[in-house]
Amino acid sequence: MIKLSSIKIKLVIFLACFAIFLSIKDKDITFLVATFVAAISAIAIDSSFIFLKEKRLKINDSSIISGLIIGFVLYSRQPLWIFLLASLFGIGSKHLIKIKGRHLFNPAAFGIFIITIFFAAPTQWKGTFLWYILVPFGVYFSYKISKLQVLTGYFLTTLFLFGAQALVQRVPLLDIFGYLSFFYIFVMVIEPKTTPVKPPGKLIFGAGLALLIFILTQAGVKFDAELSSLLALNLSVPLLNKIPQRR
Repeated sequence: MIKLSSIKIKLVIFLACFAIFLSIKDKDITFLVATFVAAISAIAIDSSFIFLKEKRLKINDSSIISGLIIGFVLYSRQPLWIFLLASLFGIGSKHLIKIKGRHLFNPAAFGIFIITIFFAAPTQWKGTFLWYILVPFGVYFSYKISKLQVLTGYFLTTLFLFGAQALVQRVPLLDIFGYLSFFYIFVMVIEPKTTPVKPPGKLIFGAGLALLIFILTQAGVKFDAELSSLLALNLSVPLLNKIPQRR
């Protein structure tokens, strides 16, 4: 039975409604079709893994979220098998790459990164600059899953690094916010299972993520700096979870 009070179900509803809104606003039915394919693929692949392990049919809401995210990020006007493969790599990583029973990488980020590196699939980050929609909902979801410290560490470090750069280059400080990928920050970064569980670790995770993105961006890397940084910081989570928490 679907529990509408579940924060994951609320996120599914938000992402689905956001996708429909963007499709109507941009008159882009292709985006809606690609997102649907990614979501259905993620559900089918995740359910198959669960059936092989537990011999029962089950649909996880987290797989729906991963599929929807893949649909938002990958460029819609490319073969639909690209979305199926991205879901396969992403969901596969959740079931096959684990430490102490927890999956290590953000599934959507992993699937998208692999597909962009090995299949040269372009990305679009649909709706990512619509901050007036993503910020309030993102803050709400972050609060409900106790990930506000991740956002705090991320934004403080981003403002310090890019703010200093803006001062050196003599550009308006507010221009920083025009470069931020709000979908990435408020939907992907706060994924609960692949981020630290303790406040100190959350702050360090967010700060480290912003620092690595800054370094890779300044280095002019050819791959996606944000996705690769997120996956790199995912690797640090088991260590960050060992940081003692002050009482």
